[in-house]
Amino acid sequence: MTGFSSAEMMTVAAARALRNDDVVLVGIGAPSAACNLARLTHAPDITLIYESGTIGTAPDILPLSIGDGELCDTALTTVSVPEMFRYWLQGGRVSVGFLGGAQIDRYGNLNTTVIGDYDAPKIRLPGGGGAPEIASASQKVFITMKQSKRGFVEKIDFYTSFGHGDGGDHRKRLGIPTEGPALLITDLAVWTPDPVSKEFAVTSIHPGVTRDAVRETVGWEAKVAENAVETEPPTGEELDILRDLHARTKAAHEG
Repeated sequence: MTGFSSAEMMTVAAARALRNDDVVLVGIGAPSAACNLARLTHAPDITLIYESGTIGTAPDILPLSIGDGELCDTALTTVSVPEMFRYWLQGGRVSVGFLGGAQIDRYGNLNTTVIGDYDAPKIRLPGGGGAPEIASASQKVFITMKQSKRGFVEKIDFYTSFGHGDGGDHRKRLGIPTEGPALLITDLAVWTPDPVSKEFAVTSIHPGVTRDAVRETVGWEAKVAENAVETEPPTGEELDILRDLHARTKAAHEG
């Protein structure tokens, strides 16, 4: 299959990681596109939850924010935010927290707070919202981001969402019982953490992407597995459904 963008490949690869029986707490943006593509293809029974308390939502267009009316209109039910966090998330009922970020390090720690010094930042970002709790309380976390040296850094400027900390058993030592970041999907590759060190390594490279291209967009010495495979390209059906979803979204928001 030819004729797809790197962003489309990223979304398709991220969607494929989700299962029909997953309960997913969905971040806005790239995670939302991936989750809804999964719902519209191989995982029609997936349960999507957004931070505003919408449970089992099935939006026809991608939401602009967690407060988008489309989420409430298409949800099975809408609960209070405290109930969503306390009963669903902290109660262990969310199988996957799907997040993005402005910065990420080799251990899957995420920054969505500031670039630069906290008291005098170069850029002040939207902040954590519910992401810190999602990162700690979801059974596991998937992350999707575009690769760049600006975003993939040796040391993040602020710990918004805790991943694997300094690596190894850092989560366990802090008393965090959940798995943490289990998958990182980018526009160039798919990464998974080492079982022991928890450092992310490339296990699948997208079609047309070289190992050098993956390494050159990362601010640390990226590891590529010797048995890294080529990511299966998007099917015609996946591309048609994804493009139709984006077209509906653009028409609705521009209109």
